[in-house]
Amino acid sequence: MLPDGSTRYGWSKPVVIGPAEGPLKLTEKQARRFGWDNFLSRLDQNMRTPQSIVTVAEFVDRKFVPERVAMLKKAGRVHYDTMLRLAIGGIPEKLPSFKGVKRGERAPEVPRRCGLGTLRLRDVRHEDVQRLIGEAILRGYSPKTARHLRTTVGTIFEYAEFIEWFSGRNPAAKVRLPEITARRTVQALGFDQLRRLLGSLDPAERTMVACASMTSMNVAEVSALRWKRVNLSESAAIVDGELIPEFAVAVREQWYRREFGSTKTKTRRRNVPLTSHLLAILNQWKMRQAQAAPDGLVFPGRDQTRPLDAGAALRRVRKAAAELGIPRIGWHDLRRTFSTLGGVSGMRVEDRRALMGHANAAMTLHYDQTTSADAREALERMSGLIFGEGRPN
Repeated sequence: MLPDGSTRYGWSKPVVIGPAEGPLKLTEKQARRFGWDNFLSRLDQNMRTPQSIVTVAEFVDRKFVPERVAMLKKAGRVHYDTMLRLAIGGIPEKLPSFKGVKRGERAPEVPRRCGLGTLRLRDVRHEDVQRLIGEAILRGYSPKTARHLRTTVGTIFEYAEFIEWFSGRNPAAKVRLPEITARRTVQALGFDQLRRLLGSLDPAERTMVACASMTSMNVAEVSALRWKRVNLSESAAIVDGELIPEFAVAVREQWYRREFGSTKTKTRRRNVPLTSHLLAILNQWKMRQAQAAPDGLVFPGRDQTRPLDAGAALRRVRKAAAELGIPRIGWHDLRRTFSTLGGVSGMRVEDRRALMGHANAAMTLHYDQTTSADAREALERMSGLIFGEGRPN
């Protein structure tokens, strides 16, 4: 039966169940069991899903992309665009060369291996997906990319099963993956490190670092921040029909891949209180912007319609940090700094979870990175209690 409901007659292909002669020959009972488990049962399953005769590439083009991927945010669409090219087309035998390619032109195609695109949905096996993942590792792709690739294939077949275009075991299930090793050590700044860094930065970078480390906003949220959602007064304000408490910032947008959009998840829509120190920093920064419009960006770029280049700002932050002997940091390390220093300061994990916009506390605890100085201070307080030298301050 074809996907449009019509029928077509054809010859079935023979399959090998096992040896019929020799020392390893199968008995009739064994042959029947192997034939049913490996072949006949799948035929029965696919009789209920005749659309499974379409190829993986056809399914992705006709159903998966327009019905599933198109509903995602830009970050999700970009991610699937990359992963689907690998899953459908295969792993390139070598990286494409851009030598001699003019600007705006595409690099010449290179041969690809182990792609699933030409296989029918019903014919894809666990071994096919495992071979795809293994090829990616052999060609130098990271273990994290391999994990994303397996997840992409699994999601394709989950959706195919959901709309009844496929039945049976998901071929991406139980696919083995290599161990993921961190490319760099994650870290959080200590109180003294953060204090010295803020004191050495120019106003723009100082305000950005202060917002990131004292409100838990990531760089996409900091970049998209608008003055109308920063309440620096002692009374609540109503903005776009929503109440923003006094001395608080409302996180509602993010700037990702040169586009404004909603926050990453619903839990990231949150109101974060501002400390007195951060209030002073923001007030000083606002005074430097003589014509700061209510709908204007807190950190505007040259044309005022786009945010300040966060990459360029980070390079200046890293330069200042290096002069102070602080290890190389990234914007996300400042989010870890908020969680870690909040924990050291005695903030409840549930409060940190809400302020960071996490769905559960386990993710918040994953962000905690106790620095050596903080650990030593905590141990000194603990040892003082043990030996009766007084209570900690």
